[in-house]
Amino acid sequence: MRKPIIAGNWKMHKTIAEAVTLVSDIVRGLGVARVAEVVLCPPFTALAKVREAIAGSPVGLGAQNMHWEPEGAFTGEISPFMLKELGCVYVILGHSERRLYFQELDDVVNRKTKAALGHDLHPIVCIGETLDQRESGATEDVVNRQVRGSLAGLSPLELGEVILAYEPVWAIGTGETAAPEEAQRVHAFIRSIVEDLGGKEVAEKIRVQYGGSVKPGNAAELFAKPDIDGGLIGGASLDARAFADIVHAARVA
Repeated sequence: MRKPIIAGNWKMHKTIAEAVTLVSDIVRGLGVARVAEVVLCPPFTALAKVREAIAGSPVGLGAQNMHWEPEGAFTGEISPFMLKELGCVYVILGHSERRLYFQELDDVVNRKTKAALGHDLHPIVCIGETLDQRESGATEDVVNRQVRGSLAGLSPLELGEVILAYEPVWAIGTGETAAPEEAQRVHAFIRSIVEDLGGKEVAEKIRVQYGGSVKPGNAAELFAKPDIDGGLIGGASLDARAFADIVHAARVA
């Protein structure tokens, strides 16, 4: 049975002091008993202090992006070595905001995914269609291209270490959420692509999160679907109580 994973993507929010306060409140609100794996992904500037704040708790640390090279003349970038030194275990790659604002295509996401795996980081690889693509009936074509492009060349063993996050772009930060049945359909489709890439055993093992305006009020219904393995949480992860409620919803589901 796959263990749900709930990751909080703080995006470009929180100073170091604010981050420490938030993570302390989150750890307190989560308590001890839970069935979901929990990850927090603060901005780069707060990673070191958040690592200190989660010490001794089961909460994992993740980054929001990285370069594929271990070092070099890449002004403004951060390497997988640097993330490892800061205590990161996870890294979000290919988020729709990176794809949209920084023109990151599937081949770039693929290079980053391979680099993350090569440095013992678990990549959380994001995929999802825009509103125009959805309305034109292209959801499966877009998702198929992104999954295959982002995971190209990975061995079955490597595929098993990847976490996929289906985030329909039209639902991110809009308050709109895919209906649980619709989200389940796309998640099952994603799992069928992974089966084609790495076999049935890998497809059954890989975790596929849902992201896109997940809230305490809709989390349990989403997480109850058989192919949805938790969530990549944006805005609600900036509210300690809301995020804890979402994590607890995985137990109910």
